[in-house]
Amino acid sequence: MLGPVEREVMAQLCASIAEEMGALLIRSARSPNIRERRDCSAALFSAGGELIAQAAHIPVHLGAMPDAVAAVRQKQARPGDVWMLNDPYTGGTHLPDITIIEAIAPTTISPARLTRGGPAGLRPSVEEPLAYTVVRAHHADVGGKRPGSMPPGARTLAEEGVVIPPTRIATAGGLDEEAIERIVKRMREPAVRRADLSAQMAAASRGGERWREMIARYGRPALEDAVTDLLDYAERRTRVALAALKAGTYQAEDRLEGDGITASPLTLHVKATLAGGNLSLDFTGTSPASEGNVNCPIAVTRSAALFVTRCLIPEDVPSNGGIARCVQVSAPEGSLLNARPPHAVAGGNVETSQRVADVILLALAGAGAPGIPAQGQGTMNNVVLGTAEWTYYETIGGGQGGSRQGDGPSGVHVGMSNTMNTPVEMLELELPIRVERYEMRRGSGGEGGEGGDGGDGGDGVVRELRVLESCSLSLITERRERAPRGLAGGRDGACGRNLVNGKPVGSKVAVELQPGDVVTIETPGGGGYGMAR
Repeated sequence: MLGPVEREVMAQLCASIAEEMGALLIRSARSPNIRERRDCSAALFSAGGELIAQAAHIPVHLGAMPDAVAAVRQKQARPGDVWMLNDPYTGGTHLPDITIIEAIAPTTISPARLTRGGPAGLRPSVEEPLAYTVVRAHHADVGGKRPGSMPPGARTLAEEGVVIPPTRIATAGGLDEEAIERIVKRMREPAVRRADLSAQMAAASRGGERWREMIARYGRPALEDAVTDLLDYAERRTRVALAALKAGTYQAEDRLEGDGITASPLTLHVKATLAGGNLSLDFTGTSPASEGNVNCPIAVTRSAALFVTRCLIPEDVPSNGGIARCVQVSAPEGSLLNARPPHAVAGGNVETSQRVADVILLALAGAGAPGIPAQGQGTMNNVVLGTAEWTYYETIGGGQGGSRQGDGPSGVHVGMSNTMNTPVEMLELELPIRVERYEMRRGSGGEGGEGGDGGDGGDGVVRELRVLESCSLSLITERRERAPRGLAGGRDGACGRNLVNGKPVGSKVAVELQPGDVVTIETPGGGGYGMAR
């Protein structure tokens, strides 16, 4: 067993590999969505498929990665293999999130072997990979019936884009260029997609290099023992934190504002049970799978549960697979939170995941969990503009809920998102779009207590865009009718608003725009905490 200092050093070394993978991807990606917004995530997994370490990236990406690794391991991945996937029902989240997984070989794969026609038949000397590096990135387009591959009202995955089951795109003998080209040619801007995939593969390869360096430094048995210790340590600390909460069963319910096809609300219901250092989440009572695209594969539902659990435990606990050992998630098969093919899921990944996190936190607020805030904006405010030649995708920050610690921050990504914004200068330089307004939406946060009794919710933002040529607009948003709730007597935050040329439009709509049209997104404020003044 590692001592405290050794454990911290090893945890930081492992985390640094994931952070370096992410940094390499961001610096070498071509598309603004990855390069500027950093809509991507990187992690390192053990040979047995458990998370060793992750970078501080996107919660909805990271929490669903174990399913992707499991899907590749079921295909009997060999050392040196590189796999690609985006199928939400086989380890993915939604189609724009393409995942690259490298099964780490004991020897370095030279650049010459990662080209078509490289030496064939090269095989590492062991049958099991040393570990797995995983890089997931949101591509601005992966085909489908509308630019951006997030069409509001889509009913099937085929409408949303190209579905990639776990596909081997490289072996120790070389890269399968033809397989990659068959995939990207069905997407808009295939050259950009290919460049971003190359950046992802380079990032995954860098992680493999760093893991081999760790083995050379410490020896494989010692390193594997250290990984086991880190996972067990995170599990112990998580169980202690959960056991400190009030044991019992807590229930909560929340709703989505329709699915882009019907305006009928969709119910999310959770029964959260705390017992013996375990958290069990049962989503029985949730609505059946929707006709529209707000459905979640079970991997995304689990991802939201892991995000909430991570929020409940001390910051110094390593973020690894030990945490997941303490959380059990179940949802009726065929329900909104455990949808099955061919249901569309683009909105489920970005919007329903937010509501899953909200409803779990609401349930656990009565268990004495420290620091649970009032509800934040609870939406990613997805905006897509594009044509066959270009695509702009953005998620927009809003207000976080107030808490016992004070006011919630304003203009931030809340919950399952953790991206940056697209800089105005870059957006206007590369795309036919002008940013007319980008400012805080003052007064949109709900009032809360003061003087140590709570705080106001953070304010949302206003993002106003003028298009300079004809293009398609897709909006997938939430909290336009049901405001983020205050907590402990705090007032609700303001609902968001979507407008085209000053006229309100729905939360999930598709609109064709003409040159000069203006799209305005006013994001929700967070709820207040504590008795409002």
